[in-house]
Amino acid sequence: MCGLVGVLVLPKDRSAESWQEILDVTTRNLLGNEDRGRDASGIVVIHADGRYDLFKQPVEAASLTRMAGYREVLASVGEDVTCILGHTRRPTKGSRWRNVNNHPIVTDNVIGIHNGVIRNDDALFTSLDLPRRGEVDSEVIFRLQEKVSPDQPLTGYCQAMQERANWLDGMFATLSVDLRNPTQLLALKHRRPLCLHYEAPLQALFFSSRYVFLRLAFGQSVIMEILEDGFGYCFDALDLPTWGSSPVCSFELTPGSGRFPGQNAHVPETGGGTL
Repeated sequence: MCGLVGVLVLPKDRSAESWQEILDVTTRNLLGNEDRGRDASGIVVIHADGRYDLFKQPVEAASLTRMAGYREVLASVGEDVTCILGHTRRPTKGSRWRNVNNHPIVTDNVIGIHNGVIRNDDALFTSLDLPRRGEVDSEVIFRLQEKVSPDQPLTGYCQAMQERANWLDGMFATLSVDLRNPTQLLALKHRRPLCLHYEAPLQALFFSSRYVFLRLAFGQSVIMEILEDGFGYCFDALDLPTWGSSPVCSFELTPGSGRFPGQNAHVPETGGGTL
């Protein structure tokens, strides 16, 4: 298993105290998810113009958060930030000593984190002739996402993502941002934990693999905000004051039900991933 950490924020000027609270919660969330994976950890800050600051290492979160690289990434947080993603990894495919396999995963246009296992990643990479930087199965999720243009109506985007997510054979929870549309966060949840909480005073939506962390961080105001299983969700930072913890669109997931282009029943499928 692995731990997912995220915060989607309305890009705006905030007090130093508000920013510090967001960063403190993010760090504590990462540390709180450490027991879900100690082989590697990472953090990324995404800006409204599509830039990002990333730091990941094959170390546990407790060590990562003490490193200069981690502090430098958090120091980049300011009024143009839309999203922060963090990950704690327990790998089953892709050596942690090749940092490209550690999360957050970066493709040409998408940055994402994943907990779970994709069993047909090799078949998808081969049949769809997708580029591949590492060995980890998680990469295929974000390679499929970047093939969907974000420059279309949201309903069309969600329909295209639904089709591609249903090509996946496995179990997964993901958080990802297409850098071509950096205010939007995509969450996929199929048989893996993922919870959220909207903190209105901060205009920030927090995500965690561990519901208990959100309850400890925000107290009794946190209700059972576990995302319903078997759905994809799109959130937009610009819509947080209106929508709060509600997605701007959602779609049902039935992984393994879709036949992808070039699919061959004789292409071997391999296990592995980040549980």
